[in-house]
Amino acid sequence: MNETIEPCENFYEFICGRWIKNTKIPNNVRNQDTMQMMKDQLENTLINLLSTLPNKTTIEPKVITNVRRLYTSCLNEDTIEKKSTDELLSFINTELGGWPILQGSTWDHSQFNFSNLLITLHKYNKLIMYNIKTEIDLLNSSARCIWMDQSELGLEHPNFYIKENKVTKAYRQFIRNIAVELTNLTTMIDDDVVQIFEFEKHISQYYATADEQRAHVLESIRTTIGNISQTLNTTFDFASYIRHIYSSANITLVDTDIVFVNQISFIRNVSLLIEKQPSRTLQNYVVWHFIMSEIDNIPKRFRSIKQEFNWIFRQVAMEKTRSSQCINYVNDNMAFAVSKLYINKHIDKDARNQVLEMINNIRNAFINMLKQSTWIDSISKEKAIEKIRNIDEKIGYPDYLDSDNVTKLENDYAEYNFGSSHLQNTLIIDQLNAKHNLRALRKPIDRKLWTNWAPTAVNAFYFPLYNDITFPAGFLQPPFYHKDVPKYLNYGGIGVIMGHEITHGFDDIGRYFDKNGNKISWWSNKTINAFEKRKECIIEQYSNYTMTQIDLKINGHRTQGENIAENAGLREAFFAYQEWMQTHPNVDKKLPGLAKYSLEQMFFLNYGRMWCSKMTDKYATNIVLGDTHLPGEFRVLGSTSNFPEFDRVFGCIPGQGNSRLNKCIVW
Repeated sequence: MNETIEPCENFYEFICGRWIKNTKIPNNVRNQDTMQMMKDQLENTLINLLSTLPNKTTIEPKVITNVRRLYTSCLNEDTIEKKSTDELLSFINTELGGWPILQGSTWDHSQFNFSNLLITLHKYNKLIMYNIKTEIDLLNSSARCIWMDQSELGLEHPNFYIKENKVTKAYRQFIRNIAVELTNLTTMIDDDVVQIFEFEKHISQYYATADEQRAHVLESIRTTIGNISQTLNTTFDFASYIRHIYSSANITLVDTDIVFVNQISFIRNVSLLIEKQPSRTLQNYVVWHFIMSEIDNIPKRFRSIKQEFNWIFRQVAMEKTRSSQCINYVNDNMAFAVSKLYINKHIDKDARNQVLEMINNIRNAFINMLKQSTWIDSISKEKAIEKIRNIDEKIGYPDYLDSDNVTKLENDYAEYNFGSSHLQNTLIIDQLNAKHNLRALRKPIDRKLWTNWAPTAVNAFYFPLYNDITFPAGFLQPPFYHKDVPKYLNYGGIGVIMGHEITHGFDDIGRYFDKNGNKISWWSNKTINAFEKRKECIIEQYSNYTMTQIDLKINGHRTQGENIAENAGLREAFFAYQEWMQTHPNVDKKLPGLAKYSLEQMFFLNYGRMWCSKMTDKYATNIVLGDTHLPGEFRVLGSTSNFPEFDRVFGCIPGQGNSRLNKCIVW
């Protein structure tokens, strides 16, 4: 802490100033904060778990053996160096029809079929140009639908393409350097690189930014597979295209299958753009995006080229260690098997009951806040309370992972069989991921199943279509949570996150979904108008913050959902802690060296400490320009400045320093 600053003057500087001054950002990451340190700690734990072989008398389940085999293949740089380049080129030539940039004038365009190329890549979960997948139906959360959306850009944000800059130059050099590593035929490389980039630049003109996506997230067009071609009105036969994609997973679509079309302008305009492109440009562009997705799985010289680009694009000075890359890959793709190992060794099973108790206390605090609210009418209030009570919770991990019976785990990963080639293993996983998503269209929905997030995730989540919150085991760790610390630390830590996630069900997006997760209007017009007025106060407040490190203003509109949730989450957790103290007097003790602070002050001190953060300029720019979450500084300053209890606890005068005179309170 920087105790030369008064907490009422600038609470973030008071709590984080000294930490920021003394903290250095490691060369292989873009920021340092509590979440990043927790992720690093989890990485190291998982690396140790997979690096430590069982004793000779232990017979591990087949699924765990395959997890270890996948991890080992990723670490085996010798095999990757010897085999993966040839394997990559063989796949490109036999499955995709080649990469023209490598073949110069010898590439044969007569066999080119754009639709078939995209369908083939979709079998490997490469959603290039059009993002088509199975999702939950927004209007009927007990059913699934086909979801159609824009695909990703190589430079992620359309702003990078507007004018020539060092990033666009580095991106073109990235493409060129990869191509040069793969061929001796360099005569047409420079022209091909320009064509790839110019095509992507044209695509970016129609790409919806994060702000635009958020503004239109609930405006998706609902149609059917039988009417999709009429809905889109393009020469590209989307009905046939989507049918073939699902057919690759042995799913036969019928005309009545529901399709949600998101970003219809992108899909229509890009389809028109594609019609005007030479087949060589389309083939080069699509195969480039496939190669870019596989660079981490091929020899180090290719990863070094990517790292050169990442230094300019992301300001990351060096790539992560191979063991770190591999553990993240394995955890991303076999998360529940990895979680089985993690839970057995590192999770206190009793912690789940304490976490559930905290969630219920915070839920009750929110209900009490709602009951006292004067701007929401009685009928809407009653429905809101029903929705809060109906929020389901997933805590730690699914019960079957804590059982000696591994039948479900073995069944879930029965097709995950790996050899020594890491690239081949990744292609197997890509195929399985694609197939599982497509086949889900015909599977019933079981809301109790853990499907969206892994137990090893270091984060917490609210899912509006299930109206549930998830707190994975990977997040139930210090400093956010520990079962044996004073409760002011837990309520000021993970407790605020619990309130935050619960409140997402009532932010600018969550409010559109009822207690069962269906998109439906369930507020009166009077309540909606009152909410909009209070929401505008939040938007205006946060839009007046400037991140001085990069001299950029915060976007209060894009971040409104997170800011509404954070403000309410802090209030809910604090009131829940006060209620807990009344029933548990004199239980919490002060910490050595911090005895001068009251228990209530310690709640806020721990809350602020959770969001101490230091970022590279590039990362800070990306967060401010594109993320729905705020940098920690404004997360802390915004929510504490709106909370009268913070003023009382620290003796702050509203209107001075950290405290707002006209406080913005939605919930």
